Amino acid sequence: MTGQQDYEIFDAGDVVLQSGAVFPSLKLAYKTYGTLTPARDNVILYPTSFGAQHVDTEWLIGPDGVLDPTRYFVIIPNLLGNGLSSSPSNTPAPFPEVTYHDAIAVQHRLLTERLGISKLALVYGWSMGGMQAYHWTALHPEMVERAAVVCGSARCAPYNYVFLESVKAALTADPAFRDGRFAEKPVAGYRAMGRVYAGWAMSHGFYRDELWREAGFNSLEDYLVRTWDATFARRDANDLLAQVGIWQNGDISRCATFAGDFDRALAAIKAHMLLMPGATDRYFDLRDNEDELGRLVNAKSAVLRPIPSLHGHRAGNPVNNPRDQAFLKAEVAALLGK
Repeated sequence: MTGQQDYEIFDAGDVVLQSGAVFPSLKLAYKTYGTLTPARDNVILYPTSFGAQHVDTEWLIGPDGVLDPTRYFVIIPNLLGNGLSSSPSNTPAPFPEVTYHDAIAVQHRLLTERLGISKLALVYGWSMGGMQAYHWTALHPEMVERAAVVCGSARCAPYNYVFLESVKAALTADPAFRDGRFAEKPVAGYRAMGRVYAGWAMSHGFYRDELWREAGFNSLEDYLVRTWDATFARRDANDLLAQVGIWQNGDISRCATFAGDFDRALAAIKAHMLLMPGATDRYFDLRDNEDELGRLVNAKSAVLRPIPSLHGHRAGNPVNNPRDQAFLKAEVAALLGK
């Protein structure tokens, strides 16, 4: 974690993890946008997704964006394992098993100890960020006023788990994977992982209707090569495996507070809840959100707004997709108006 950087580091010291292991000098990288009001009541927490760092997700922040920094103080905490916060790539081996619960515990300390924040106007997250948003609402119900879970769920569904097994298998089939870790960059593994992801992340309709042409690609192969073949090569492979582990073990009830009681964990949530699955998302299936909706019995409000898009999982991260961006912006504006 050296060199020029556009983010800050919160050193949490030696942290006792959910597993009971001690993580020495755990570090959380974060960046803030906008101005905190004197009442400290305009805070939006925006956790990162799989393989993403804050710079990859800040496109959504802007005066005309989904999250407006002229009105809100937006904080992006980088998830453990993403290469900026404590990760296999910047931590002496062996890297311990960490969970969403561990990540939220350190994020909570950042907010309360360093930034003096005790209330969150909104927790907004896509994919793994959405799973973190769900964890926040269950673990700190008095602190979270609203949550927007975009293409995410309260726990990793079995089908989602299997998808991630295919991702791991593609990556670790590379000969660079030896003795449980990558000794060098898995060039073939990165490409194989990207090709697996290309099939799962987008929908049947996306490929049938050749929607990749809207982004300027001239053939299907051009799209696959330029969008997916190198998309994961920018990240350390051991970091990716660590984040896959966090994702697969994700479950808001898997902690001492709820002892595996999923209904009790969802019933602990008091926030205004906005669940926005992708209508064609193949691994965060909207049926999981439908099931969760009926269990949010103590939420101030709970609505399900599927994103009407053929962009699959990526409908929740519509960087170059104005239609889906407009949908997210309108729904979040309505949520913040509550």
